[in-house]
Formats: sequence, structure tokens, C-alpha cells
Amino acid sequence: MFRIFLFFLIFLTLSVAFAEEKVQVKDIRYYEIHNGIRVIIETTGFVEFTRGQLKNPERLFFDLKKVQLNKEIKKEFLINKHSLSKIRIGQFDLNTVRIVFDLLKSEYEFKIIQLEDPSRLVIDIYSVKDNASSLIDINNENDKKLKLIKKKIVIDPGHGGKDPGAIGPNGLMEKDVVLDIALKIREIMKDNPKYEIILTRANDTFIPLQERTEIANKNKADLFISIHANASLNNHARGIETYILNWTDDEEAIRVAARENAISVKKMKELKGEIGLMLASLEREAKREDSVKIAGYVHNSLVNRIKFSFSSNDNGLKQALFYVLVGAQMPSCLLEVSYISNPEEERLLADEKYRMKIAQAIAEGIDNYFEKSEKVKKVKYTNNFLIRADNKKSKNSTIGSKKL
Repeated sequence: MFRIFLFFLIFLTLSVAFAEEKVQVKDIRYYEIHNGIRVIIETTGFVEFTRGQLKNPERLFFDLKKVQLNKEIKKEFLINKHSLSKIRIGQFDLNTVRIVFDLLKSEYEFKIIQLEDPSRLVIDIYSVKDNASSLIDINNENDKKLKLIKKKIVIDPGHGGKDPGAIGPNGLMEKDVVLDIALKIREIMKDNPKYEIILTRANDTFIPLQERTEIANKNKADLFISIHANASLNNHARGIETYILNWTDDEEAIRVAARENAISVKKMKELKGEIGLMLASLEREAKREDSVKIAGYVHNSLVNRIKFSFSSNDNGLKQALFYVLVGAQMPSCLLEVSYISNPEEERLLADEKYRMKIAQAIAEGIDNYFEKSEKVKKVKYTNNFLIRADNKKSKNSTIGSKKL
């Protein structure tokens, strides 16, 4: 009897210890990005965090909850560029690791995102600069005239390389479909003197999610559009849907974003408490309204060209947390042009004429965004930019993965 009690006591003790086991910060590193610094904090698991600011001197900090710091890692980094003086990390209390950004000035922006496989926090700190293209051409010392320059449009064909994206029931790969659409867009718009089209990838190459918007940021792009093909367990699910970046409680939108982010739906839902931090700079950048506009123009164009010719569904303009859009410093949206998991839409996506129709529609939507001054035509969305959907993933579809 005593042995049984002792065994139970040991088991209970170990269970409590295991339950209270803390996530560990394994390493911290940084590197320079366009107009800023990117910090990678490697952890042994998913962490909760909060943000704070201090004045005199200016500091930004993040507290990582229920976390322990590896005592052997470097704890201070001298930067002295891009609004950032230095980075410090330490064990603030028994249950909290604090990372502090000592700032050179109060004008700065930040973005933070949490990724898995492997687990890490990614924090971007960058200087506030006017990234808008200059329209002023100085003809002489006394005369300044406005000169129209090319608008830079970055088109991002999703997935690529080792990441096939979704695979249709007959083997068609998302990465191949969206690359061909992107190449067609570039071909359609290349002779238009108003635009410069830049692709994040022009061949079957794997590019980590955050590097995609970094390409747009480095090129000081005016728009960022990411192109994808959707997948669902319901092989009758079909249609076109367009996304802007924001949190949503819509189950279908969360599922789509989780697939594109290569994380579980459960992890996506766990991010809800952190969404305010992840999207903190969106309103300050005043890009959300323009993102809604470009999404509306492109979506309307896709629906008008595709829906009636090919009996597709208009699934509306939606919002979700897509990692690929988080780092964009310009208006952006993500397109799900058809359901590759639907046998009929897979057949259409395999047809070059259908892909050309999609490319023409996207090019037309971009042109309308810049050309028209009237309000975005009414699209099918609610006040929260959401459409309820009953679609589920297809048993015949294979979902690819992405990593930073």
C-alpha cells in the first residue's frame, strides 16, 4: 500500500513539473533588412507575449510569458542604425523574458510575428521614411513640374520549389498554376509605360514568406498582390475570394489562412490575443483603406471576367491573418483565384486560356485602381469584410507547407 502511495506521489510530482515546464529562448540573432533590422528569437515552443514602451530614453520592449532564457546566449547587441541603438534580452523575473529595443529616436515602426517549425518570434524595427515615389522633376532652379513615373507592382506567386502548395485531385500543383498566372500578368503589363512589374519569383523557387514582402519593401513598391489557389475538403467548394490583412473569427477564413501560413488552425486561433501587436502599425501606416480598394477592384474584375464565363462563385472580399501580407509597407491583398481541390476548377486552372483570363482580370483590376477616382464598386462583403462559407478541405487535395 505504501509503495502504491509513493508511486502515486512521484507520478503526481512529475506531472505537475511537466505541466509547469517553461518554454526556453534558445538563441537570438539579427540582420539588416530594407530600412530596418530584423530580430529572430528562437524558442522551444509557442509563447505568449505583451508589448510596452518607455520614455527618456525611448525604448520598446516585449515580455515573453512563462519563458526561461538560455544563460549562454549573447544578451546585448550594439546596432546604431535604422532608429535602433541596441538590443538587450534578459530574464526579467522567474517567468518572464524581456527583450528591449533601445531606440535612437521616437519615429519608428515595428512588426512582430510568431512562426513555428521551428518556433520563433520575428520582430522588425524600421525607420519611418516616406516610401512614396517622388512625382517632382526639377527642370530648372526656378521651375518644378510634376512628372508621372512608373508605379511599381510586386506580384507574388505563392509557394514554389519544395513547397507545392495545394495539389488537385488529378495532380495539378498550386505553385505551377500561380507562377504561370504571374508571368502572364507581367507579359500583359510590360508594355504599359505606367507600370513596372516585379515578381517575387519567376521560376520554381522556394522563397520564405517574409522575404516576399521584403522584396516589395526594398523596391519601394506601390502595390503587393499575392496569388494563390484555394483548397477544401469539400470537393464541391468553388469560386473566387480576395483577402485583406486583419483578424477574423470566421472559421473558413481562419482555415484558409492557416493553410497558407503552414500552421494549424489551433495555432491560428491562439494568435488572436497577439493580433493587436502584429497589426499595430497598420492603422498608423494608413494602408488599410487602400488595401480594401485594391482588393475590391481586383476582385470585381476577376468576378466580371470569370464568374459568368465559367460559372464560378463570387465568395466575396474577406479578411484574415496571412503572414505573407504582414510585412508589406504598401497596400496589399491576397487572391484565391479558384479551388484547385474542385475537379472542375482544377481542369479550368490547367487550361492556359483560363489562366490568361485570370491574369487579364488582375491586370485590369490594378489598372482600375490607379485610373479610377470613384469609389470601389460594391462587392459582396459584410461590414466586417466577411462572408460565411460552409466549404471544407477536399479529401483529394494535398496541402503544401511554407517556412520562414
